[in-house]
Formats: sequence, structure tokens, C-alpha cells
Amino acid sequence: MKIEARRFAPTPTIPNGNLPLLVMAGAIAPAEATPEAVMRRFESNGWQGTWLYTVFDYWHYHVEGHEVLACVSGKATVGFGGEGGAEVAMRPGDVVIIPAGVAHKRLSGGSDFQVVGAYPPGQNGAITRAGAMAVGEAARRIGGLALPKTDPVSGEAPGAIAAWAG
Repeated sequence: MKIEARRFAPTPTIPNGNLPLLVMAGAIAPAEATPEAVMRRFESNGWQGTWLYTVFDYWHYHVEGHEVLACVSGKATVGFGGEGGAEVAMRPGDVVIIPAGVAHKRLSGGSDFQVVGAYPPGQNGAITRAGAMAVGEAARRIGGLALPKTDPVSGEAPGAIAAWAG
């Protein structure tokens, strides 16, 4: 499996940050990409607060946690980094690991598009809309977050998260 790392510069309304977005196309075999199986996988690999839903259709980011999303049904294009950032086509089995501060938004997709999300221990996905918090304050809060110890997909330490150590 190839891991693609994408970095985004801060904007006037989005902190983005120093850690890259990790895009892992086909990280989970489509037959294993059921909501229940992905939730169990993330939880057994040390990530918590699992949920099943879609990706909101407005720019938002998190200051209280890093996030993993795995597509478990449907297809969609998800934007990252804000306007002019990256567009990632997601289908069942695709995973993105989103560092705190990196904005994301569902750009297109059917009503059947769903993802399972999770967070490292002690972190959560409280939503901050782009422009709702001063970028400097968001960056300060994000700077206090611990890096995950394990890869949410493989359970390896650090696994894909090794890209955040450099």
C-alpha cells in the first residue's frame, strides 16, 4: 500500500499546520470495509471515539484531535486544506489520516457515502468551522496535542504515522 503525504500552508481562516495529510488508497480490502469491522479495527489499534457518518459539506477542522476516516460505503470527493487545496476521491477501503488543523469538506458524493472516524486516546473531533477561531490560537492549541502512538489501520507503532515524525 502506498501512503501519499500532502502538506498545506496556513490560510487566513485555516491553520492546516506542519503535519501532512496521509492518504492511503485501498488501505482496507473493500470486503473488510464494513462499519463494524472498521470500528473494531480502529479500536483494537488504539484509536477511540469511533463513529459512522459522512463528511460535512463545509470547511472545518479539529483542534482537539487528529482524525482517521475510512470510507465504508459509496463514493465521494473530499477536499483538504481549504479552497485550492487537494481533492481526494474516496471509495470503500480508502483511508485518510488527518492531522489536527487540516481543513476538510465533502465536495461531492452520493447519499450512500459514509466513513468511519476515530481519534487517538484522549482526543476528540470537536468541530471548528473555518474562520471561527483565530488561526494563531488554533495553532497554539494544536501544538499541545500528542502524536498518535499507533497506526489506526495496521496497529503498528508508528506505522503510517512515521511520516509525522520527520
